[in-house]
Amino acid sequence: MPLRVRTALAVVAALACGGCGLGAGPGTRSVSLTVTRDFGTTPVRAITGARVPRSETVMRMLERSFTVSTRFGGGSVESIDGLSPGNSRTDWFYYVNGIEAPHGAAATAVHGGDHIWWDLHDRTATDTIPAVVGSFPEPFENGYGGKLYPTTVECAADVGTACTTVGNELAAEHIRSGEQTLGTGSGSDTLGVVVGTWSDLRSEIAAQLLAHGPGASGVYAHFSRQGATLQLLDPAGSVVQTLGAGAGLIAAIGDTQQTPTWLVTGTDAAGVEAAARALTPRDLHDRFALAVRGATLLPVPVQASD
Repeated sequence: MPLRVRTALAVVAALACGGCGLGAGPGTRSVSLTVTRDFGTTPVRAITGARVPRSETVMRMLERSFTVSTRFGGGSVESIDGLSPGNSRTDWFYYVNGIEAPHGAAATAVHGGDHIWWDLHDRTATDTIPAVVGSFPEPFENGYGGKLYPTTVECAADVGTACTTVGNELAAEHIRSGEQTLGTGSGSDTLGVVVGTWSDLRSEIAAQLLAHGPGASGVYAHFSRQGATLQLLDPAGSVVQTLGAGAGLIAAIGDTQQTPTWLVTGTDAAGVEAAARALTPRDLHDRFALAVRGATLLPVPVQASD
């Protein structure tokens, strides 16, 4: 299914990324590597502020920092620090700045500022999750593949407070953004943050993908048709919890060919505002997507112990 989820004309020109690659000298700083399991709920180990050689790849960095075994001629990771899938329903997946890489780790270059995240998780409901929110402020801060992208915040008319909160949270991370009214146009090569209630957003293509479940969107949550309830799913894709008034959701939706769109949405204006307040590195840390109910954070998919 082709994905064009931009819904507003970008107002900031795309920036050339002269300083985002490995650059001159022996290597680059400020690269982080995180390994988790079960959709980020269980940390394994993290390395921050790493300096890596020029022409580094994701696989080489992983093998230098962890004990790694591979399969299929070295093209796929079997275990990290002794942790392996254990059954046919789980596997290792990796993300660079919150975006699932389109190529194998041995073919993916590391750029300055990259946040590389490996997670071992169940793939029963879907074997691809194109974008996640747990590397925030990435990909807004350093982009993807060594390229920076302008950020556009697209706001529905009835969530002004939440939209202001989103803008303030981005500014707190030194991310410049332009604001547009929801549905005023399309742009290319942008990172969009779409803010509104589910009834505001449900005609947007990204929201339509969310409505079709994890297999289409990579997000383990969906709203009822009218948006009055938010259903949270487990790793198998089954509904395990239903939230009503005041529920919100932060999720990223995209594919490997285009930049993702982030949704800050909810059952009502209060839910959207609760989601907007959670748009912080602390609240989103290692989350694939995040539901909120008031001040309560509910990572999705919902694990058995949650």
